Amino acid sequence: MQSKAMQTSRPMAFLLAGALAMAAAARAQVGVPHSVSRTDVAVSLYGAFNGTTTGSGTAQSPANAAGGMVELRHIVNPLFGFEATYSFNRANQSYATAPSTAPCPSNGCSTSSGSVSANAHEFTGDWVVSLGIGSLRPFALAGVGAIVNAPASGTSTVVTCDQTHALCSSASSPTSTSTKPVFVYGAGLDWGLLPHIGLRFQYRGNLYKAPDLIGAFSSTNAFTHTAEPMLGAYLRF
Repeated sequence: MQSKAMQTSRPMAFLLAGALAMAAAARAQVGVPHSVSRTDVAVSLYGAFNGTTTGSGTAQSPANAAGGMVELRHIVNPLFGFEATYSFNRANQSYATAPSTAPCPSNGCSTSSGSVSANAHEFTGDWVVSLGIGSLRPFALAGVGAIVNAPASGTSTVVTCDQTHALCSSASSPTSTSTKPVFVYGAGLDWGLLPHIGLRFQYRGNLYKAPDLIGAFSSTNAFTHTAEPMLGAYLRF
């Protein structure tokens, strides 16, 4: 999974390099004023598209969902800006016994599955580079934070089936909240419509370890990725 994490982080490197190059070009232009300090608050809607993971005998499949995010951003100059964000989306998780290529023994073999209804709360602090070009402001960002996955209930039902004899049984398993560190990267564009109001288009990617929410299954302990295309509006002070 480490190679997958490295591949996921490559787009962030290209985005940051491009933003830095634009900022350097802006400084080299004679007679063009540098961007002034600005602060804004933004609200965005997004889709959370999640990757699946497998490890420690468990296969984990998160459900895709819609969510919302609030940002407080302060831009000092093209090379330095920062923001604090909070986002929320449903993050239901499905767990199952990882498929095996080995044949079942003569006394039979069993598989288990279960799902957990949960909410994801994400908090991040990000570094932002940006460049003002008329009414447009392209930007790139990178940051760190935490994702808190909170189950909606204290227990969840797990179904176990004997594949040989076609017999199934169900039992309750305890659930627990999982908090994981997250690395975030992204890029986007602010489009000013009025002096203090505009639209924000952006893409954010989250890299973190899969949450461990149900006691009946071992954690996959694997890195996963969530892609979040966003559309929002900002108010500049």
